[in-house]
Amino acid sequence: MTTTLAPPVPIGKAAVGALGILALSTGALESVVSPTIPLLERELDMSQSEGALLSIVLLITGALITPLAGKFGDRYGGKKVLIRLMAVVSLGGTVSALAPNLPVLLVGQVLQGAMIGALPLSFIVVRKHLPAGESKVAIGVVSGLFVGGSMVGMLSAGPVAEQLSRHWMFALPTIAVVGSTLLVNRLMPADPPGRPDDVGIDWPGLLLLSGMLTTLMLVLALAPEAGSAPLVLVALVVLLAVFVTGWVRVERRAAAPMIDLNMLARPAIWKACALTFVICLGTTMAVYLVPQLLDERGDGYGFRASATEIGLYLLPGAVAATLAGPLGGLGDRRFGSRAVVNTGVVMMAVGLLAVAAVHTEIWHLVVGKVLIALANGLCVTAMMTSTATAVDPNDTGIATSLILVSRVLGSAVGGQLGGALLTAGTPSGSEVAAESAYVTGFVIAGIVVLSALFVTRTMSKGVKA
Repeated sequence: MTTTLAPPVPIGKAAVGALGILALSTGALESVVSPTIPLLERELDMSQSEGALLSIVLLITGALITPLAGKFGDRYGGKKVLIRLMAVVSLGGTVSALAPNLPVLLVGQVLQGAMIGALPLSFIVVRKHLPAGESKVAIGVVSGLFVGGSMVGMLSAGPVAEQLSRHWMFALPTIAVVGSTLLVNRLMPADPPGRPDDVGIDWPGLLLLSGMLTTLMLVLALAPEAGSAPLVLVALVVLLAVFVTGWVRVERRAAAPMIDLNMLARPAIWKACALTFVICLGTTMAVYLVPQLLDERGDGYGFRASATEIGLYLLPGAVAATLAGPLGGLGDRRFGSRAVVNTGVVMMAVGLLAVAAVHTEIWHLVVGKVLIALANGLCVTAMMTSTATAVDPNDTGIATSLILVSRVLGSAVGGQLGGALLTAGTPSGSEVAAESAYVTGFVIAGIVVLSALFVTRTMSKGVKA
């Protein structure tokens, strides 16, 4: 007997606004670490590599949770899974707020990483309740507010940490997450489940993906010190290859794979994933290196900025990122995804290479960061909206999850690579990284981003509405 599902209830601006407020709150909670990494390094006696690890551990969890959240959302309904996921995020924010040391703070960040899975769940809800044209704009707004939440987080983290304590910079956005979750629960109608619950979860695939990501981060963390432990690094590289091989084999054979390699093999999907990875790698290297350079106390470089000042200097970039989300959705709708991505790639490469060449004044870093943030928002939003509206509605969660996993992986590699370069560029007995380490990081990021143009040449122009 076939069960006929009731049609979804149309949603209005209030419900979309509630999703936007939740995205803003989670974005703020995600971003408080970035401008305060130098402060946290001093308070918790962390090395620069440990600081880089702290900046990306949340993203590693996101890479694991996001496809699972997307799959559950497609199967059981986006709103139902979203509310439960936000309970985990709220717990993570509470642990981070109460953390007395680095290990406990890392646990809190791991739990907070579940927030990244909120985006595909929001997209599932929007896609099921709105027509294609309106859903593109709504997805752009939600994406933009998630990115724009960094404006609130970056601006408030420094002053809150310095005037109150580092504990409150986690506590305040966590309270906002709890409140906005209750608002979504009240205003957003339940969306009907998609596929029947007849296939189990791909736990072997999830475990292998966890091992793969953890090993990759260890390889990047130990690379600067490879000379002192070369055999350990080689062993980790071999282990990484084993995890990758095993994961691919398991996903190919799984009845309901964690990450659908068949979907990933579609040209539109793998190109979007490759572009997102490259763009987010370049973005995150800048996100990590710029605050470090602002805080740096080198001879003839660096600005000795406080956490509050760093937040203010990063604010224009956060504003640009906020605007980029809706602009990316509108640009994709009017000009097609390829035009938006090409514009973003060129803009980001110019920003990265310009900062590498000229960084003697604070405004050099501010302008460069604005270009990078705007470009990242344009590119990722264009990839997200085009992918979300190019697949069957029942595949929205897993398709957008692939883009978000690529975003997370690119961000994780970029952040850890930035930390590794600074660690390798710090002379023995010194706590100050060489200026050349910053220049090298920005140049590498710029060249990697430019390589995206080879992929965009083969993309379709995208659907214009």
